[in-house]
Amino acid sequence: MRRGVGLAAFDRQEQSKRSFAELSSELSRSQVENLHSQLDQFRTALAHFATTHRESIKNDPSFRHEFQQMCSSIGVDPLAGPRKGGWWAELLGLGDWQYELGVQIVDVCVTTRERNGGLIEMSELVRLVSKLRGVGGGSITEDDVVRSIKTLQPLGAGYQVVEIDGCKMVRSVVKALDEDQTVILAVAREEGGRVVEDQLIQRKGWTRDRARAALENMLIRDGLCWLDTQDEWVGRAYWVPSAMNWEI
Repeated sequence: MRRGVGLAAFDRQEQSKRSFAELSSELSRSQVENLHSQLDQFRTALAHFATTHRESIKNDPSFRHEFQQMCSSIGVDPLAGPRKGGWWAELLGLGDWQYELGVQIVDVCVTTRERNGGLIEMSELVRLVSKLRGVGGGSITEDDVVRSIKTLQPLGAGYQVVEIDGCKMVRSVVKALDEDQTVILAVAREEGGRVVEDQLIQRKGWTRDRARAALENMLIRDGLCWLDTQDEWVGRAYWVPSAMNWEI
């Protein structure tokens, strides 16, 4: 009798497990279907908003920034390229816009590389690209440049945004800045582009040999600065073009 009761209880327990499993599976399917329905509704609403405000998104930097922030908060990249963005690229036409901006960034970086060694301040890059785009090209922001530079990474040309002493700069050559070069660039920005050995010795506590070696490496090895052998104060000064103000 005990054995029979035990088997009956076991059967009831197994039946309960199967019932709970079926109920759980049914709830999961219902939840997934509901989620898909919500996502479809959300996509439709977002697509309607994007098409309605397409011109504002493309031509108004502030509006575009707010739109990007809204999309980023929900994990959507509105400016992803055709392969990554799919319907976004087709819907807004921003995939082609972004690649076009990337080409213009390359144009400016290559054109100015001879004078700055492949390192240009972000604000200067935005100014020159905006000038290249002209009145009909629409305004751009630093955020636009950062996103477009990401599309250039597969080229393997070294395009990268770096931050030096709180200042964003764009590097367009395959080389890494060492710690001494980063310090020199920071000093150069404070001095309008001009750096001399004594500044590094007095401000940073470097030895003269270290200061001279770092500056000479930037000059000869990396092409990141110019040498002025007729400086009116010390006779020998280094000028860092990427830290200078250019109005062209």
